[in-house]
Amino acid sequence: MAELVGPRLYSCCNCRNNVALHDDVISKAFQGRNGRAFLFSHAMNVGIGPKEDRQLMTGLHTVADVYCCDCREVLGWKYERAYEETQKYKEGKFILEKSKIVKENW
Repeated sequence: MAELVGPRLYSCCNCRNNVALHDDVISKAFQGRNGRAFLFSHAMNVGIGPKEDRQLMTGLHTVADVYCCDCREVLGWKYERAYEETQKYKEGKFILEKSKIVKENW
């Protein structure tokens, strides 16, 4: 009998709440506050903090912290606005830091 396998997920490192699908990874080549980070097209089961302007490695962006809706651990941020034309593709996307998420169903 075949074993049922669900989608590959990423979960909060603190409470194991599912926060993103592997299929939604756009890039694994981003830098977060604490090391490597992944850019996702979508995130789930997260809350979004207030918007603020931050000077990041690629220029000025309006971002909002993204946190786990269960344990409130800050996992990364959401790009709300990019001021430079070459960075517009990030708008509406999510950065989740590798150190803050764990793989599930791999």
